[in-house]
Formats: sequence, C-alpha cells, structure tokens
Amino acid sequence: MPCLPTSAAMSLPSVRLPLRPSPPATTTPLSRRGPVLRSLAPPSPALALALLNPLVSAAPASSSYRSALLLHRRRRHALPDATEAVTITPAPIPKVTKQYQEWDSLTAKFAGGANLPFLLLQLPQIILNSRNLLAGNKAALFAVPWLGMLTGLLGNLSLMSYFAKKRETEAVIVQTLGSISTYVVIVQLAMAESMPMPQFLATSAVVAAGLLLNLLNYLGWLPGTLWQLWEDFMTIGGLAVLPQVMWSTFVPFIPNSVLPGIICGSLAVAAVVMARMGKLSEGGTKLVGSLSGWTATLLFMWMPVAQMWTNYLNPSNIEGLSSFSMLLAMIGNGLMIPRAVFIRDLMWFTGSIWASILQGWGNLACMYCCDSISREFFFATTFGLFLWLGFTFWRDTGAYGNSSPVTSLKELIFGK
Repeated sequence: MPCLPTSAAMSLPSVRLPLRPSPPATTTPLSRRGPVLRSLAPPSPALALALLNPLVSAAPASSSYRSALLLHRRRRHALPDATEAVTITPAPIPKVTKQYQEWDSLTAKFAGGANLPFLLLQLPQIILNSRNLLAGNKAALFAVPWLGMLTGLLGNLSLMSYFAKKRETEAVIVQTLGSISTYVVIVQLAMAESMPMPQFLATSAVVAAGLLLNLLNYLGWLPGTLWQLWEDFMTIGGLAVLPQVMWSTFVPFIPNSVLPGIICGSLAVAAVVMARMGKLSEGGTKLVGSLSGWTATLLFMWMPVAQMWTNYLNPSNIEGLSSFSMLLAMIGNGLMIPRAVFIRDLMWFTGSIWASILQGWGNLACMYCCDSISREFFFATTFGLFLWLGFTFWRDTGAYGNSSPVTSLKELIFGK
C-alpha cells in the first residue's frame, strides 16, 4: 500500500470538515483496502477545487472537535494513520544479477557432468564381473560384498527421492544412473549365487518401485499419500541399515549382532507413526521428514570410512585399489559441490565434500603413504582439489554479492 505524502500527513490533523451523513444504502460498500488506495491517490484538479470550498467556508473548530472528526473519518473510510502506512511498505525485491544467472547455469552443468565419472566408476566392475561369469569363475564375484552394494543402492534411491522433491534434475539423473549401475552389479552377484535369492527378489522389488514412484512424482502424476508412504519406507529402511552397517564394520573387534538395526529400525517406525499422527512438534515433524536424505548421505559418507579402516587393518589390500577409480570418485563428487553451495543445501554439500575429500583424496593419500602412487600424481590431484574448492567459493561470493567466501559458507551452514 502506498504511503501518505509528507505534506498530507502533516496537514491532515488540522483539517476542519463538517460531519457528513453516511452514504445511501444503494452505494456499494467499500472494502478496507480499496478505499485506502483510492483515498491516497492524488486527486484531480477539479476534485481538489470542489473539496476546497467547504474547507474554506467551514467554521473554526476546537481541538477536541478536530480529533473526533478525524477519528470519525478513519472509522468510516478505514483510513490508516501515518505509522501504519509506513509499516506496510513492501520490502524491496532482491535483484538477480547476470553473474548470478550465469553461476546458476554453470553449477547445473557441473552437476550434470558428474554423470560421466560416476558411470566410468562402476563400469570396470561390471565388465570384470561379466568376464568372470562368462568364464565360469563365479567364485571371483564373492569378493564383492553384496551388503555393501545394497547399502549404496538404498542410498541412491533415497537421494533420488530427495532431489526429485527439490526438482534438481541433474542430481536426479546422477542418482538414477547410480541406482541402475549398482543394480546391474547386484544382478551379477545373484547370477553367481553370491547374493541369496530372497534378498535379491526383495531388492528388485524395491528398485522397481523406487524408480517408478520417483518418475511419477517428478512428472506430478503421483498422489501425495502414496509418495508419503514411500518416503516413510525409505526413512525406516535407512535408519535400520545405517547403524547395522556401521556396527558390522568393526565386527572383528566387537561381537556380531543385528541388534543395532533392530533397535534403530523400531525407533524409526515409532517416530514416523508419531509424526503422521500429529504427536510431534512442528520441528520434530520436519526432522523426521529430513531423516531419509540424511541417512542416505551418512551411508555414502561411511563407505570411505570403512574402506580406510580396512586399509589400516590390512595394508596389503591397498595394492588392490585402483588410483583411477579413486580419482573418478573425487572428480564426480567434486563436480556436485558447486551446485550444493549455490542452492544452499547443507546435506548435499556435506555428502559431496566428504566423499570428494575422504573417499577420493583420502584413499589417494593412503596409497601415496604406502608408495602405491607417485608423488607427482598425488600432489597434482591435491592441488587440483583445493583449486576447485577455491574457485567454487570465489564464484559463489561474486554471484550472491557477499563480502567474502566466509560469508557464503556461513549462509550455507546457518542459513540467511
């Protein structure tokens, strides 16, 4: 609503205007907002002259009369006072600069480009498994843990749902390709009888349902109730699998047990049911809704931890690691970082930078310490990673008009 001009606001209390009768019943009543806008509009010269005569001819009035008159006019026409007019001034809309639009487009291309390294990352394993199956060497596929592949598959499906809800097309494609390529490996493990058939059939049903439901939801063809059920299922599944995988990593030093998965899965069921019944606060309901995405991120974050723990226990296993695969993991996750920073998605940023530094660069550091790769290769990748992170925050600072990269990082972590 426009503000009163300064001159009008200053002279309004001194106006002496005789009381007028209310408009006839046939007149259309004015809304509270409509007459305000019309009364505040600049009058035409003819209207101003017509209103001036009664003002000049009106007899002087006392101060109390003027106050009562002004109150009457405000009640009659819903005229706000000067303070109200100031407080309802619309806030300025932030300007979207050309640099902001360019960075938006560039980060989307970076996220889409992550498909190539992620596809190349899984392709050598698929080719190797195919050769062993054709040669009848099924025992070779037992070296690939099907539980670890299943964990990665559940993480891909959860993040696919998360990014589909946020309409991040490039990230959805990355997670879709990750789900499909991981499922291909699981099919090969089932063909080699490395994965039990009941678990394989259940996994196949989950993958088919996940791909179909995410596609329908992205296109806007899925009922909200059905999508809510799928999100609840992924929340419960993720919270049951994550602690079980973390526990199983240290099984040689702790007793083997399924209690972590059972306990956390039961707590997840209780939390989801309470959230759907409205027994939780608004903050608690939002927390339950974000658990599926965070558990998927933590699953991916735990994979390099398990790998580095294995390297620590058996340094000889480092010789079986491929430096090219670690480099692809670092590049693929690194390409996702700019988009996560741009849209201020802390969960996406946390998972991407963790995997890029720990899964990619961290394993390369272990290989360098064990003389598995050359010094030049390691320092070149280290320089490239930190140069990429510096470029990301430098461009983001310019796009948002911040004073420094520290400001962009604060907005990412704590919000604006």
